[in-house]
Amino acid sequence: MKTRVTKYLMRDKTGIRRSVLKLFIKGKPYTTQDVFEALKLEGFDVNYRGVSAMVGLMNTRLGILRIDVKGDHNVYSIKLEYNNPVKLIMDNY
Repeated sequence: MKTRVTKYLMRDKTGIRRSVLKLFIKGKPYTTQDVFEALKLEGFDVNYRGVSAMVGLMNTRLGILRIDVKGDHNVYSIKLEYNNPVKLIMDNY
């Protein structure tokens, strides 16, 4: 997991991936809309579909997120066992 997250962050040219991971390590669940709005507030030039794709890829490639399907929306949160390790990786990256 450490290698996957480190490589994922190494390819982050704009800081957007780091921002999304920071959001998730707060421990709250987020919908794609929540992530989209948070990134817009930080000044990133993003669209909803791009954010949706990015969060979906984070889930499948990194394996650190869990998904709860609530109605029409997926609600993403970081798996508890990965919260501290991801935080440590980001602190040392």
